[in-house]
Amino acid sequence: MFKKLSFSTLGSAFFLLALSTVAYAAGDEAAIAGLKYFTVSVFAAGIGIGISSFGTGIGQGYAIRGAVEGIARNPEASGKVTVTMLIGLAMVESLCIYALVIALILIYAHPQSSAIADLFAKVAH
Repeated sequence: MFKKLSFSTLGSAFFLLALSTVAYAAGDEAAIAGLKYFTVSVFAAGIGIGISSFGTGIGQGYAIRGAVEGIARNPEASGKVTVTMLIGLAMVESLCIYALVIALILIYAHPQSSAIADLFAKVAH
């Protein structure tokens, strides 16, 4: 799995760098600036999702460990501990979902998308 992940990551990075060379060849300054912004946004989104997923995984691991230890000490309270743990896990997971939403906004809602689309239309013809 790690080989597939690293191959796809390197492939997408190569694709973005290849797109930037096409933009420089076209010579449209607004499109070049837009493509630079898009490239930086994609890398920032990837790093942000990676960090938030890492932190979320660690937080959820600690939460589950604490719940299991609490249930092991007092098995009669397992219902309350389980409900509280599930609510806590949902709250922790929502932080990762917020990071995903911000990453998608960075990638898909940038102000120079029309300039990039025009650049690709010029290059395609």
